[in-house]
Amino acid sequence: MVKPDRIWIARDYVACSGCRRCEIACSLFHEGKIWPEASRIRIFAPAPTIEIPHLCTQCDDAPCIANCPVNALSMDEKTGAITVDKKVCTGCGTCVNSCPAGVPTIHPTEKYALICDLCGGDPQCVKACQEGGFNALRIVKNAPPSLRKLYTKTPNEIAKELAYRFYGEFGEELI
Repeated sequence: MVKPDRIWIARDYVACSGCRRCEIACSLFHEGKIWPEASRIRIFAPAPTIEIPHLCTQCDDAPCIANCPVNALSMDEKTGAITVDKKVCTGCGTCVNSCPAGVPTIHPTEKYALICDLCGGDPQCVKACQEGGFNALRIVKNAPPSLRKLYTKTPNEIAKELAYRFYGEFGEELI
């Protein structure tokens, strides 16, 4: 049996406009309403002209899964996405603290972790971004671990790199 292609969402930080269409699409898909606080993707804007789409990088070692004390997290065999069993998750935050990029958050009104599940293989954030013409998000099939690892950074770490790239040594003053 051929294993399906594992998908991953690549991010182009320079192309991101900060419009937050991705957050809206995600919250509509998962929550049934526009609720960016409950989105599995977040846009951080730590400085002018720097917008950072931040979501799960699907680490191969998945420390969030390994450290979950109640085994509420698992990896979807079809997509490679981390999935959360809402009925089991206690919202303790161990996954948040275990993630090297600080991606998971806790649902704003219920006690369970929010992590990108790739919308079951059809990421709505990517569609919304491409429909908007920004193309800051795109699907990559079978991305090598080395590529995914490049994105395993906190928004602040990414912002510092972008600020330096955009503004040179003056960028350090922005972040």
